Amino acid sequence: MLNFIADHTLNFLALFWFLLCFKGYTIYARRQAKRVECLASAMHQARYEWMYELLHREIRVADNTAIANLERGVSFFASTTMLILAGLMTILGSTEKALGLVADMPFVVQATRAEWEVKIVLLIFVFVYAFFKFTWSLRQYGFVSVMAGGAKVFPDELPEERRQKALQLAEMASMAANNFNMGLRTYYFSIAVLSWFVHPILFMLCSGAIVFILYRREFKSSTLKTLLKTSDRS
Repeated sequence: MLNFIADHTLNFLALFWFLLCFKGYTIYARRQAKRVECLASAMHQARYEWMYELLHREIRVADNTAIANLERGVSFFASTTMLILAGLMTILGSTEKALGLVADMPFVVQATRAEWEVKIVLLIFVFVYAFFKFTWSLRQYGFVSVMAGGAKVFPDELPEERRQKALQLAEMASMAANNFNMGLRTYYFSIAVLSWFVHPILFMLCSGAIVFILYRREFKSSTLKTLLKTSDRS
């Protein structure tokens, strides 16, 4: 056992670094969203404003259409994830052919059958995680649709009740969006896992690069600056 660990020290370090990046960034992003302005907090504010206006409308066809469009996007990724999982299962059953295809590629570290299968299994787990996130997001958007469809029209004389109901609807919509976002993050990190087939060090570099890209997009992007300019934060 000790010999096995010694022979695969770099691979174990790369895997540990990947898990640290994946889980660590998730925890960091969730906590920072409550402290500083980011895409998640800006979009939550936008959803609140949307739901606040929704509760004042009797005809909500446009709102239901918007929610359906959001569900359609999540459904596409959930279906795509299933196709990817089917492909990975096929590759797992054709390990020898796959090893032969990459054997002559430059810069690729030659891996044993066991190492190759471990990497494929990691990819399978990554996409299974993404599938659960997408399907849960899809169900939550369904809950939003039901809650919005069943909500009564609030007159201007009841601002506090209307505000509380809008907060509830926005919270559910944000939960759905956050789960969808987690699924998309998993797609990003799956690209890093692919680099493990080339070299463990490249795997570690790509994992760190994915964290940097996600951070820039969620906390420092021009999209965020535009949202903060146009959002009503009075």
